[in-house]
Amino acid sequence: MRFNPPPGWPTPPEGWTPPPGWSPDPSWPDPPPGWQLWLPAESEPAPGNPPSSHLVAEDDAPAAAPPAPVSPPEPTAEPSPPVPPPLSPADDTAALLARIAVLEAALTTAQAGGAAEVIELNDQRVLQDVGIYRYHHPLEDAAAYKDRLREIEGQVDELVKAGRAVLAADMFTFDGSLAKGRKMVADLGKLMLRAYNAEADNCVRSLRAGNVSTAKKRLESAVKAIEKLGAMMQMRVNPDYHALRIAELELTADYQMKVQEERERARDERELLREQRRAEQELASERERLEKEKSHYVSVLESLRAAGDQTAADELATRLADIEQAITDNDYRIANIRAGYVYVISNMGAFGPNVVKIGMTRRLEPRDRVRELGDASVPFQYDVHALFFSEDAIALENELHKAFADRRVNHVNQRREFFFATPVEVRDLLAEKVGGLLEFTEEPEALEYFQSRNLWPAED
Repeated sequence: MRFNPPPGWPTPPEGWTPPPGWSPDPSWPDPPPGWQLWLPAESEPAPGNPPSSHLVAEDDAPAAAPPAPVSPPEPTAEPSPPVPPPLSPADDTAALLARIAVLEAALTTAQAGGAAEVIELNDQRVLQDVGIYRYHHPLEDAAAYKDRLREIEGQVDELVKAGRAVLAADMFTFDGSLAKGRKMVADLGKLMLRAYNAEADNCVRSLRAGNVSTAKKRLESAVKAIEKLGAMMQMRVNPDYHALRIAELELTADYQMKVQEERERARDERELLREQRRAEQELASERERLEKEKSHYVSVLESLRAAGDQTAADELATRLADIEQAITDNDYRIANIRAGYVYVISNMGAFGPNVVKIGMTRRLEPRDRVRELGDASVPFQYDVHALFFSEDAIALENELHKAFADRRVNHVNQRREFFFATPVEVRDLLAEKVGGLLEFTEEPEALEYFQSRNLWPAED
């Protein structure tokens, strides 16, 4: 039998047979399907096997030249270790081409995987841009996250002090000495741990709520690099230690997002308090005005009665009763600060049709609040569709928000009071609960919007 090397394998010397335990070099290409490694001695080489450069070419050899005799290898007393046969130039080129093909395939696979990762990260960034963030460890407030982070830091310190942050073989020898080997393992372990912690700390410092996935991948790469570099000593980062650092990243991102939410909530609460103070000041000013007007009418009424003008006195008494009722209503609103107006407004130029804002104000004149909303935040003034006074405007506003909860424009920030609804739908819901609309307008006027639209640049 004759050994028949596949394409890309070096051609062995005449009569060469693999010694016991021999295996092909991993860098050689795989044999084609169905390839026969052993052929009868008189068979011709299989097609596709490049000729060896140290054999005589067919064109230069005599046509009837007999094949050179093959001498069997001389037996040796002790088998020599397997040595790969030398490569001829043609075989060397074929092996290199095969290796290049393997590397190109691996590169294509890696690039495809990298593209998938980029798509995933971009998707997360898009979600973050629109305000969607999914908490890894939902906790009540930022203080709870700080406490949890302190617990994580304590557990990290305990693993480091116990020498269990990095695991490695304890029977590694160096220069024939187990003690030297253990010292080398300990020194290299400290170096690897320092490199890993530096990467973890950099990830924490540069962390934002939207790039948690990127930071975790960086830390995973550091773990793989340490495991690869310390393979001889079976060195690797303790999975428990790595899990703690990953949890630290996730909790830090959650903490940053929670702090941002609490700042926004505090800003809204300050705005609510300012609105309440303005309402209280307006109510106090109105109370003072009504008291002055009442004093004036009382004086005039006494004069008319003293003069005997009963008809004028009766008319003035009616007016005085209205003023006293206004004072009573004003005092009620001061005592019950939850009373106010629920408004339904829209802005076609800013948000398009069929989008309304449902809110409440404690102002004496609710339109003042509507004008404030349209001062600088939107390009056009709001149109008022409905105004309704309620003794508990806060509760009524919450009921309306719950009724249209599935039609919110912003499902993440519940303090954004915009809904995909028509003014008629809100009016009907108000009519089901309580009556007494001061006014209702179905179609928005949107005067500024319609006048400006005619002057806009033409679209391409």
